[in-house]
Amino acid sequence: MQYVAPLAIGVLHALLMPFVREPHRRRLNAVVLAGAGAAHLGGGGLGGWEFAFTALIAYVAFRGLGSWAFVGIGRLPHTAWDVVHPFKGNPIIPFAPTSSLGCALCDPVIVLWCLEGGPSLIDLVRRRRRGHRPGTGESTPAGHPGTGAPVPSGSSG
Repeated sequence: MQYVAPLAIGVLHALLMPFVREPHRRRLNAVVLAGAGAAHLGGGGLGGWEFAFTALIAYVAFRGLGSWAFVGIGRLPHTAWDVVHPFKGNPIIPFAPTSSLGCALCDPVIVLWCLEGGPSLIDLVRRRRRGHRPGTGESTPAGHPGTGAPVPSGSSG
C-alpha cells in the first residue's frame, strides 16, 4: 500500500486539479510546488542545503507561475530531494517514516501531468475514445490516415 497510495494521490491530483480553471490551475500548482520545496525546512535534516534547495524551488516555482514546463521540471529536483532525504536527513512528515518515499513516487505522476500542460484527464480519455488525436484538432478517421486532413474528392488517398 505504501507504493500504490502515493501513485493514486498523484492521479487524484491530476483528476481534481482541472476543476480549477486556467490560468489559476497553473498558478496554484506553482504555489504548491513552492510549498513542497519548503516542506523539508521543518526537519532541517540536511542542514544549510535545505535553504539552498528551498531557494532553487522558489525560483522555479516563480517561473512556473507563467509556464507549465517550469512547474513540471521543478518537481524533478523535489523528487530527487525526497529520495535523498530519508537516508541523509529525515522524512518529510516526522511521524510517517515512508512519507519521503511516498512523495518521491507521487511527484513523477504530477510531473508528467504538468508537462502535458495540466489537462483534464477525463477530457483526454473522452477524446481518445472518440478517436481524436491530440494536437490535430480533428479526428483521424475523417481524413488521410495519421494526418487528420480531409481526402480530396476524386483522389484515392
